[in-house]
Amino acid sequence: MSELTFEQMLEDSIKTIHSGEVVEGTVIDVKADEIVLNIGYKSDGILTRSEYTNDSSIDLTTVVKPGDTMEVKVLKVNDGEGQVVLTYKRLAADRGNKRIEEAYNSREVLKATVTQVLEGGLSVVVDEVRIFIPASLVSDTYERDLSKYAGQEIEFVISEYNPKRRRYIGDRRQLVAAQKAELQKALFERIHEGDVVEGVVKNVTDFGAFVDLGGADGLLHISEMSWGRVEHPKKVFKVGEQLKVLIKEINGSKIALSLKFDDANPWRDAAEKYAIGNIVTGKVARMTDFGAFVELEPGVDALLHVSQISREHVEKPSDVLSVGEEVTAKVVDFNEEERKISLSVKAMLVPEPGRDTEDSDADVVSVDIDAVIAAQDQED
Repeated sequence: MSELTFEQMLEDSIKTIHSGEVVEGTVIDVKADEIVLNIGYKSDGILTRSEYTNDSSIDLTTVVKPGDTMEVKVLKVNDGEGQVVLTYKRLAADRGNKRIEEAYNSREVLKATVTQVLEGGLSVVVDEVRIFIPASLVSDTYERDLSKYAGQEIEFVISEYNPKRRRYIGDRRQLVAAQKAELQKALFERIHEGDVVEGVVKNVTDFGAFVDLGGADGLLHISEMSWGRVEHPKKVFKVGEQLKVLIKEINGSKIALSLKFDDANPWRDAAEKYAIGNIVTGKVARMTDFGAFVELEPGVDALLHVSQISREHVEKPSDVLSVGEEVTAKVVDFNEEERKISLSVKAMLVPEPGRDTEDSDADVVSVDIDAVIAAQDQED
């Protein structure tokens, strides 16, 4: 029996490797773009930056150091120069594929940071597997600008898994919708008509503002924004503004809101302030052919009929009055139930010579302004 040479014994003691095999190696040298590993083979293994990660800017000296151990996959046993070519990225991708497959089958909620904002959606990476989330699956409402998601950590589920085509689709929309449904359920269990709650202005329209109450939106109609007159909601509210609002009505999933709090109701003491015979001062808020509406205070308007503006004949209020002009007049009619007040300037004027007080009082009329208000509402 012949004795083995030292070289033969050394060669026999070194393991054999094959392409595609997963091996463990120890880092013996690191450069910015290359890692050298001892994999227990006659040649060292070379792991380049491009086979470590897809990030071409990374400095490998910042991620590993000599003495570290890591698992890698053999790409080539001999690169032509006697070195073994290794990959870490592809091994991680293989394992990532398995991870994504398991998440797809179990409907597991994954979490990852958005690495790219694309024209048609978002891109995230999970265990070296790139997953695309289409714009239509980012949220339960359409979002034109997705830039706010850049660098943000988001949750999603895998809705499509096709490793042969390398097609991995994520879905965030169903998680957002489910979360909103839970919040909505909790909100409606908590709130009641008459409650005062906090919310954030979500959208402002010509007819009102939608306020996010933390689970559902409530509508703050323009008529409920103030006891006074609101010209346009956009002049009063801004998106993102925080509000304390009164829940006026809950009808199914619809919530009507109000800012007309009782303690600020100007009609609470109106009977005393605007009793018949009182002299009051206000500003002309708007005019029609039949009279001028005078704002006595925010939320309290009174009608100064055209026949009560002067002892002289007035064709139209705009002939003698202007919007914003201050007017002093006497209250000649007060209806608290219907919140209607009639004024008269004529009743304050000194009677002409030859006319007694009784004649003067006869000129004062109590105006039924139901039709007047209705006409004004149509005009507005």
